[in-house]
Amino acid sequence: MKHHIFVCTSCRLNGTQKGFCCTKGSAEIVRKFQDEIEERELEGEVTVTNTGCFSRCKKGPIVVIYPDSVWYGGVKADDVATIMDRHIKNGKIVEELRI
Repeated sequence: MKHHIFVCTSCRLNGTQKGFCCTKGSAEIVRKFQDEIEERELEGEVTVTNTGCFSRCKKGPIVVIYPDSVWYGGVKADDVATIMDRHIKNGKIVEELRI
């Protein structure tokens, strides 16, 4: 696997989603990443996982890209294609979203 994308969906240990990122559309961001990975035929090279809180709520929704350890904040579903094009495909950090 080349990249692992983590998206905060504010999931709590009891399974409920109550936090900031969830209320700002992070579940849709996960779906968009899944769609982009599938459309670009990157299964096995790129995976996306929803996570619990990263404790950076004011900067959310949060997306973290590994192994690059790059954190993006204020991500919207419309930003997913940009992250996929610039970061995942071309290795360029999307500076306007970086935190």
